[in-house]
Amino acid sequence: MRDFPRERLRQRRFGKTELRLSVFSLGTMRFASAAAAADVLKAAISQGINHVETAPAYGDSESYMGRAIAAHDRRRLVITSKLTPTLTADQVDRAIDGSLSRLGVGYLDCLAIHGINTAAHLEWARSHMLGAIARAQADGRIRHLGFSTHGPLDVIQAAIATQAFAFVNLHYSYFFQRNASAIEQAHQQDMGVFIISPADKAGMLYTPPEKLKALCAPFDPLLLNYRWLLSDPRITTLSVGPAIPSELDWPLTVAGNDGPLSTAERQAIERLDHSQREALGSDRCAQCHQCLPCPEVINIPEVLRLRNLAVAYDMSAFGQYRYGMFEKAGHWFPGRRGDRCTDCGDCLPRCPEQLDIPALLRDTHQRLQGKPRRRLWEETD
Repeated sequence: MRDFPRERLRQRRFGKTELRLSVFSLGTMRFASAAAAADVLKAAISQGINHVETAPAYGDSESYMGRAIAAHDRRRLVITSKLTPTLTADQVDRAIDGSLSRLGVGYLDCLAIHGINTAAHLEWARSHMLGAIARAQADGRIRHLGFSTHGPLDVIQAAIATQAFAFVNLHYSYFFQRNASAIEQAHQQDMGVFIISPADKAGMLYTPPEKLKALCAPFDPLLLNYRWLLSDPRITTLSVGPAIPSELDWPLTVAGNDGPLSTAERQAIERLDHSQREALGSDRCAQCHQCLPCPEVINIPEVLRLRNLAVAYDMSAFGQYRYGMFEKAGHWFPGRRGDRCTDCGDCLPRCPEQLDIPALLRDTHQRLQGKPRRRLWEETD
């Protein structure tokens, strides 16, 4: 479904870096081979994408991209790679050289500390990594430093407040607005803002449920979410991660349309807002996070956000996917499942909506736990 005419891919200023980035950036996690990477990069460049983001943590991505980049004018590309937030100064230096070698380039336009998800990550990076990165900037191997995060809002805000970073990569979408104040804080510091996974982790929007499609009509939910993001001038670029060239075609139908939302688009967004309030009624979690901390370390707001989406928009498949990550993904997706609730009642007086949180946690678990899977060693012939 193509709801928007294709236009020329726009560019935006990436904050204080002064780089001009295409409003879509090429994520590189999904390549199966060097040939696939070369095909996708060629297609991306031909359609106006000038920013490539990779990382050593993405398997062979850097090596694949190095071979692909060699066929193009490196000066026309903005290249970002990343480092994990637990390296020593010596490891930082070696990691930067390793990335440059695999990519076959003499410098990185941008380096991000990858996954500042906890206060401990931020403290370690400040104490052990920033000095080594500053030396790499001084000798020309690195031009601009930023950070990526899947962490809670307070950690993101603390990292921005250090004023050590020129850009931030973070999650934000119509369906996840918790980081709105971090977007504004970054904007106030003239930081570039890169939105991570606004398709998959925003709600598996490549395969939306029928109810969500009906509420967004005549627009596709994926493209409406992209437009909602691109209508915000504080946001520089959105990640798109194709495995093959044709997977660029659908997202880039909105790449030239980055102005304010049209009347019809605003009406679709208003329908989504109204539908959620109507479907959830007095059980709607407003995502204030005042219920935390939980004595059982349940991530109450995220559990109830997934319930909000499942009830309001039939986004149960997405809810099961994300709910299934609790207790399995560490600091990338912290907290415990809803069925860990002991009915202690600690959260109840802190909830301004006066929600019956224990009951809603149990309900969410029943809705989203999915079917138990038999382990391999339990299977019989």
